[in-house]
Amino acid sequence: MRPAITKPGNQNSAMQNNVVETLIGAVVVIVAAVFLYFTYTATSSGSVSGYEIKARFAAVDGVNVGTDVRLHGIKVGSVSSLILDPKSYMAVATLAIKNGIEIPDDSSAKITSSGILGSSYISISPGGSDTMLAANGELNDTQGAVDLMGLVGRYINSGAGATSSPKPTAPPPQAAPAPSAP
Repeated sequence: MRPAITKPGNQNSAMQNNVVETLIGAVVVIVAAVFLYFTYTATSSGSVSGYEIKARFAAVDGVNVGTDVRLHGIKVGSVSSLILDPKSYMAVATLAIKNGIEIPDDSSAKITSSGILGSSYISISPGGSDTMLAANGELNDTQGAVDLMGLVGRYINSGAGATSSPKPTAPPPQAAPAPSAP
């Protein structure tokens, strides 16, 4: 093969183009890193510093590690782990709760969602007890995720919405006999 023939001034301009392209690529990478950092901090995606409590659910559909834990709609923590109890076959969720947020020991937890297409989260309803859950305490009153597709299937299969046969009508009332003349 023959070496490429270049003009005497072209090698220097090609080197300048490589430097410019490298600088533009570095700027793009820096902007992407700043964007990711901002997104991470603005959405509170980091781990919650605080204490952990446990809750056992029959079903945790739609809940993952990092899912929000809310108290009256305000985020107070996140799910830090999900495991299956091999004896009871219950899903055990470990909830990381922010320091300063105390949960009464008779509180309840349920898995709910933000609307029909919204993401799932764990909602804690505080109880009235004066005793608060300590670290590694457990919420005993829980309600698992509702299977929306199962509910829709049951509604469809139950015949709801199907046209029903018309109800029989009662016979028309008969006219009373005319009074007889004296």
